[in-house]
Amino acid sequence: MKPRSDDEHNAKMKKVQAAHEKKLATKTVEKGLVIVHTGAGKGKTSAALGMVVRALGHGMKIGVVQFVKGAMATGEKAVFDRFPDQIEFKPMGEGFTWDTQDRARDVAVARQGWEEVKRMIADPSYDMVVADELNIILRYDYLPVAEVLEALAAKPERTHVIVTGRNAPQALIDAADLVTEMTLVKHPFREQNVKAQRGIEF
Repeated sequence: MKPRSDDEHNAKMKKVQAAHEKKLATKTVEKGLVIVHTGAGKGKTSAALGMVVRALGHGMKIGVVQFVKGAMATGEKAVFDRFPDQIEFKPMGEGFTWDTQDRARDVAVARQGWEEVKRMIADPSYDMVVADELNIILRYDYLPVAEVLEALAAKPERTHVIVTGRNAPQALIDAADLVTEMTLVKHPFREQNVKAQRGIEF
């Protein structure tokens, strides 16, 4: 196939630009989104925290509650602790359920974390709320999915809520505005016996 000339390329790009601008002109709604990051691949929390950084740059107020996590010091907490006026960052987990081996305690800790998320969601001063690994809590039936959906449905109109974790329940996916599934293609933990490392996993 003969490569396009510069003139042909420029003409093509003008058409693409016009089509794009026409599409953008129809996008006029601005609202708080319910966002779900799920799937077996790495990057669900990382993507959510990237959005937190972006929101910080815009002067927004953010609340982050981490379920399951909390048993180790993380780089993100060290960073976000430097912005106490903008972000409330709460690692409230005690590790994975196979480590704690105490379902009743896991349920109680999950409830404490969820009460914090509900408080943040209901408070219109928060622009963004992240419920990190909430999907794991829902998968193990530590919280009723219906209760989560009720809180999301009642959130202030402009508040963004991000929920992360594998195995998001279908009801949450259906209620969300934006859902991304991280696909596992290759991971050094499985293939090279590489352990979790600073700056990559925590």
